[in-house]
Order: sequence, then structure tokens, then C-alpha cells
Amino acid sequence: MKQILSELNKLKKSNIKKIVDSRISEFEKLGRGNNKTLFKELCFCLLTANFQAEKSIEIQKVIGDRFVTLSELQLAKKLRALGHRFPNVRAKYIVQARKHKDNLRNVLKKFENSFELREWIVKNVKGIGYKEASHFLRNIGYKDLAILDFHIIDILVECGLVERPKTITPKQYLEIEKGLDLLGTKSRLNQAELDLYLWYLETGKIFK
Repeated sequence: MKQILSELNKLKKSNIKKIVDSRISEFEKLGRGNNKTLFKELCFCLLTANFQAEKSIEIQKVIGDRFVTLSELQLAKKLRALGHRFPNVRAKYIVQARKHKDNLRNVLKKFENSFELREWIVKNVKGIGYKEASHFLRNIGYKDLAILDFHIIDILVECGLVERPKTITPKQYLEIEKGLDLLGTKSRLNQAELDLYLWYLETGKIFK
């Protein structure tokens, strides 16, 4: 763990910190948006399941407000044309999620506990698991939930904080999240900041 903590501390003293801080501010601003803004971000996170975040960002920019208006068939056709790996099922999930599009702000206000809010999202939005729900909440300003993909898990395994899982069940997700909590505590970073720094260490890029 000493090595990763050293690398994180170096980044915190570099120009990368300004980028991370700016991105966190963008997330907070996004979280103050209206229901349509929140829904479009939820659609982005639906797109990222088993697919590239960078490509999902491009698709989100192209489709924009049409996440709300396109029919399932039209949306699937558009996702396919834009290169999404699972156009039909993602279009289906996005259309099904529209039942929440005018109520997302009220849902956020209902929960003071972000972990309970994540549970609600996982149970009520088809196609969203813990990772995608955590991603959505991070992107709208929440800071205490881990976004666990295999880039992050690789780092935790190398640090000796967790054993490599073959698959990630909900129970395993919560257990691995504790390992990332420990790293966050040691590095004095919240989960939102830590995720961005770790992604930079693994990829040399900072996405949302």
C-alpha cells in the first residue's frame, strides 16, 4: 500500500489535482440540475455497463435530449450506429427508466443516506447494478460511494487490500468497497476524488 499512497500523494501535489478538483465541481453542478439533466446522466451510466466510459460519453453528447424522446426502436438504431456494444438491451433499459425521469430530484431528496439511495436505484432502475448506481451518484456530486471496475480492483489486489474475485456479486461489491474505503482514509481522499486519481494512475486519463 505504501507505493500507491506515495503515488497518490505525488498526484495531489501536481497539476492533476486542479483537474480532479475541477471535475468534482462539475459533478456538484450537474447534481443541482433539473430532472432532465439528472435523467441524461442516468442514461449515460446505463450505457457504461460492460462498455467503455469514453465511448459512452461520446454517445451521450450525440443523443442528448433525445434520450427522453426517441422510441425504443429509434434509440436502439441510434446506439447501434454510434457503436454501442449492446444497442437493443440498453435502449430497452433507458426507455423503461423513463418512468423515473420526472421524479429523480424528489428521489434524491428522499434519502439522506447515500448507501440507501444506491440501494433504491439498483432495485428500481433495471440495468443498473452497484457500480453503475455508484457512478451515477458520483457524477451528480455524491462522494462516499466506490465505483468498482476491474481497473480499480487490479490496484486493490496489488496493494493486498482484497483478493481478486472471479465475479463481483452484490455482497462482494460491498466487501471490496471497504478495501477502497481504507485506501481513501489512508490517502485522505473521498471516494469521488480517489476514483479519479486511481483512474489517472491506470489510464493516464480522467473521465467522468
